[in-house]
Amino acid sequence: MASRAGAREAQAILKNLEWRFCTMAKFVYAMNQSLDGYVDHINFLPSPALFRHFIEQTHGLAASVYGRRMYEVMRYWDEDLTEWGAEERDFAAAWRRQPKWVVSRSLKSVGPNATLVGDDLEAVIGRLKAQPAGEIEVAGPDLAQSLTDLGLIDEYRLYLHPVVLGHGKPFFAGPRPPLRLVTSDRIAGDVMRLTYVPA
Repeated sequence: MASRAGAREAQAILKNLEWRFCTMAKFVYAMNQSLDGYVDHINFLPSPALFRHFIEQTHGLAASVYGRRMYEVMRYWDEDLTEWGAEERDFAAAWRRQPKWVVSRSLKSVGPNATLVGDDLEAVIGRLKAQPAGEIEVAGPDLAQSLTDLGLIDEYRLYLHPVVLGHGKPFFAGPRPPLRLVTSDRIAGDVMRLTYVPA
């Protein structure tokens, strides 16, 4: 157990060093996915251990870029609810703190700490990517496909759950790009994280 904790600590140190010497932001597309390739936030309610993982991930983000649908889902975290426990409040605080860019031509306004991107997606994302250091999450399959087509996604993380949905929104909204698997690890219980980079 101690060696596993030591390995995690070493990985965290290496990650911090990686970002310290990195000259550009890193765009990461990460979502929960079924065995047959679909994403659906209703069907992937996280276990306490997986939720804690996502809290830590959110604390570590420099920013997020959302498509309209995913942003509307995540706005749940903009207002405190009385039934929330400490974990929910921790996640909400981390989510509210990070800058957000929302890509939409239909929205007229966005919430706190968010910037609306209506046109010229490539130029806006290019400016974000040129910022020094930090990990920027890309949220939403359609947005991720647009950024994939522009060659702007640096890493794909599939949180694979042992369920079959049979239908829904696929993780890849278009043809899957050529990818190379770099790591696979068990995150919590029976959830595996597969990390790919462009091949």
